[in-house]
Amino acid sequence: MMDPDYELLAAVVAAGSLSAAGRALRISPAMVSKRIARLEARLGVRLIHRTTRKLALTTAGERFHADLLTILQSIREAESRLTGIRDTPRGPLRVSAPTSFGRLHVAPHLHRFLSACPDVELRLDLSDLNVDLIADRVDLAIRITADPPAGLEAHRLGGNRRILCASPTYLKRHGAPGNLGELAQHRLLAADGQLPWRLVNGRQQRLVDGRSHVQTNSSEMVRELAITGAGIALRSIWDVGDQLAAGELLPVLPGWEGPGDLGIFALHPKAASVPPAVCAFIDFLKHSIDPARWGPAGP
Repeated sequence: MMDPDYELLAAVVAAGSLSAAGRALRISPAMVSKRIARLEARLGVRLIHRTTRKLALTTAGERFHADLLTILQSIREAESRLTGIRDTPRGPLRVSAPTSFGRLHVAPHLHRFLSACPDVELRLDLSDLNVDLIADRVDLAIRITADPPAGLEAHRLGGNRRILCASPTYLKRHGAPGNLGELAQHRLLAADGQLPWRLVNGRQQRLVDGRSHVQTNSSEMVRELAITGAGIALRSIWDVGDQLAAGELLPVLPGWEGPGDLGIFALHPKAASVPPAVCAFIDFLKHSIDPARWGPAGP
């Protein structure tokens, strides 16, 4: 029989503190501490550094915890295969999404997922950083990429067409570039790391380099700057489609666009049995977002 303190250790690490784990398991923090100490004594090694403000695994604890998660996951998968029963979505679910995409295309529909899966404890983090799903204990990440990591299961949600655009105010004041050569003379807008731009027009390919007129780490800031007439930006249709439809932004150099290799994906760690909450959230994404107006969905 597996020592129940193994699952307790996993719960403590997942919760981030003894008291939080105790609340989740409905036992006192003192009892949690006592059982962890008992486990350490039995194994003859310290697993957790305890301070008044935070908790951290020791080097030995990190190795043991990683092995323990693998064992516990294998047990859950074995039980699932044996019974043939797929549980209803429940328990913690941590999701990561790009800031703009999450705000514009996930948040407005999220109430439907919460209503359909009331037993899921959702945490949704918005960040433009590519989080490490394993290290950061993220169950599912929405990522815009041309090459999903080989170690993750990828579900394509749609394409990611990108066009050059600027506001009517900017184009009236500065004029529209007639060709790519003239584009470099204009005020370009891009978040950190987004320049140079790779542009294609049929079989033609060009690289447009330069310095953003405003330095920022925020893609949302770039969109707002473009709308208010600060310069020319290369933006995804999902990001500025409403502004293009309303005439707040106009296409620049039609025909020249970002390459069509980028796609929008839902990614999760590979496993023989994917948690029901992850499957439910992927289904929610596929039924909630509308990629048809963002460009080709791709293979």
